[in-house]
Amino acid sequence: MNILQELRDWLKGMFRLGEDMAPEEETISAIEDGVEFKGAKLWILVLAIFVASLGLNTNSAAVIIGAMLISPLMGPIIGMGLGVGINNFMLFKRAAMNYLVATLFSVATAALYFLITPIDDAQSELLARTSPTIYDVGIALCGGLAGIVALSSRSQRMGNVIPGVAIATALMPPLCTVGFGVATGSWLFALGALYLYLINTIFISLATFIGVRFVVRYPKKVFVDKAREKRVTHIITLISILTIIPSVYITFQMVQETIFAERCQDFCREVVQTDKARIISSEYDYAHKTIRVLLLGEEVDSAEIAHMVSLRQQYGLSDVHLDIVQGAGGLDAESVQGILSVEKNKLLVTQKQLSNQDAEIKLLRDSIEHLYVENGLSRILLPEVVALFPEVKSLSAGKVLHSYMSDSMMLDSSVYLVSISTDIRMRQNEEQRLNLWLQQRLGRKDIKMVVLPIRR
Repeated sequence: MNILQELRDWLKGMFRLGEDMAPEEETISAIEDGVEFKGAKLWILVLAIFVASLGLNTNSAAVIIGAMLISPLMGPIIGMGLGVGINNFMLFKRAAMNYLVATLFSVATAALYFLITPIDDAQSELLARTSPTIYDVGIALCGGLAGIVALSSRSQRMGNVIPGVAIATALMPPLCTVGFGVATGSWLFALGALYLYLINTIFISLATFIGVRFVVRYPKKVFVDKAREKRVTHIITLISILTIIPSVYITFQMVQETIFAERCQDFCREVVQTDKARIISSEYDYAHKTIRVLLLGEEVDSAEIAHMVSLRQQYGLSDVHLDIVQGAGGLDAESVQGILSVEKNKLLVTQKQLSNQDAEIKLLRDSIEHLYVENGLSRILLPEVVALFPEVKSLSAGKVLHSYMSDSMMLDSSVYLVSISTDIRMRQNEEQRLNLWLQQRLGRKDIKMVVLPIRR
């Protein structure tokens, strides 16, 4: 029992946010600032939609990811979850209104682009944004939780967590796909993409609500007017229920569809496909309980098909209709292998392209992380440093290229420069203490600190 207690205490200590947590008011204020959509933020949203639409139109994953990093859409979604979590109905209402404004502007912008562009074919990146799965629910939940924990943390707030959540949950591409459907009159296409967008919205907000209530544990708003507090509590509870009910239904439906697809894949791989006839394509329709398979190779006779149908029950597919299309009879096994070899080579080329795109994505992430540090870290660090070292008056921080001579050769290295101005000269031991604090605060050892007293 002592060992279990010690293990439990150790786990609590490992997961405790502790001193890394930013003040509650600071976090809430930062989220509230991200809720509003006007001025520069609305311009950025519209331009990000154009970039994402271009990426979807040209089938470029790197461009789409860049647009997701630019987009400020996460703000009102996290704001809605926070408003419900702390019983702040006014914050929820403001976030919901801004969310609707952002959504309408996004769809209108995307529709305008696809009305203007001469290329109106649905590329694979567009098609991928119309068929949500259970994995999208998991991504939105985990991403939303990661987002609220990062926003509540001093060390992670300016890192790559929020941009990573924006990439993983992919809010921008479904909106652009809705715009594509509106512009081309493909309403089912638009509804599928809107469905994915709403799933991401609901589950990111739900994850934020869970994080606020059970992870960072922010206190709920207390009203002086108890009658008003009761009314607001009822409204918040109703909103929470209305959010959770469709979430549960969507999750259940997606689990059922995922299980159905996995059973169909097992059935086709183990029963339908043979050495003489290979599956070239397969479609699984959960709504109509149908498996449609295109076979390439020698023709499968009716007796073999009847035997396949008799095995459906073993895979939990007894009520599923099997539709086999044999469009290439007469091809022998060698021809089938040749066609499959060509397809394999195409797949290898695609994998190489994906690898190159991954490299571009990493470069974009590194650039965005550097931009976040350059633009925002000094504003966060300065109040903390002044609280510990009152003589500090200004601070700037960022990566720089450090050039030096070694054996008559000029070499370069990247260092993290922190420049500090003080109103009095700091003692050497104070400088050492400040340097050590910066290393621990920023989690890096390559810091080069420069302290300059302000001349009177």
